[in-house]
Amino acid sequence: MRTKHAPDPEFDVPMMVEQGDVLYLHFDSPWAQGAMSLSDPNSLVFLYTQQMCAWMLFEAADSESAIALLGLGAGSHFRFLQKHTNSPVLAVEWNELVIMCVEDHFHVATDERCQIVEANAEKWVHETSVQGQYRFLMVDLYDYTAEGPVCSSKKFYKGCANILGKDGIASFNLFGHHPSFPKNLANIRAAFDGRVMMFPETVDGNRVVLAFKGANRVYRREELALRAQHMQLIYGLPGAEFLDSLLQEPANHFVIRDNKIII
Repeated sequence: MRTKHAPDPEFDVPMMVEQGDVLYLHFDSPWAQGAMSLSDPNSLVFLYTQQMCAWMLFEAADSESAIALLGLGAGSHFRFLQKHTNSPVLAVEWNELVIMCVEDHFHVATDERCQIVEANAEKWVHETSVQGQYRFLMVDLYDYTAEGPVCSSKKFYKGCANILGKDGIASFNLFGHHPSFPKNLANIRAAFDGRVMMFPETVDGNRVVLAFKGANRVYRREELALRAQHMQLIYGLPGAEFLDSLLQEPANHFVIRDNKIII
């Protein structure tokens, strides 16, 4: 497993590439670390960033539902959640240069509700003050190598589970075709007692995993269908497509009984 404790001062340096309507954030590699539509900055450009919001199918974000983002990237989720929810949002980013870049060039502005902290996510999840404090968690931690997530140990994923409240949901961006995927998935399963669902791999190789903390969840199919419609109408995300994808994915294990889905 990879272990990295600080940004690389030579290669983890953000740079920008503009192509058409999209401004991309890169490090010293061909892999995009994030993107922003110049005409619609609050939208989510990449499919995987949209899929990471699929927890909205299962629970609603409100003013009492704090959301933590591990990895700021180009600020896509920060901008999206700042616009579309009234939840407290905290982004944890260890690279000061990334924070400066997105504030200067990617329309990221903090306010009383939405904040950014410069910290190492691997250590931050174990801080006493954050235990059990978040309803939703979104984890997207990569460096210039894109060789699997920077944080991937059992201890880290258990820390992710511990910062969530008893009914919290986390989403993780993994690389499906990378050798790191099976180990990351196993560690997430262990941290969340096996209650996970995942999307099929995207054409770019991303594979988003949802993890549910606490007891088994029971959802009525009609309830999920209504939430899917809400995602489309309010957030512009293909909720119905996401729901079908999750329910049809062979790797996902759940029970359907009396028109209810048990995760």
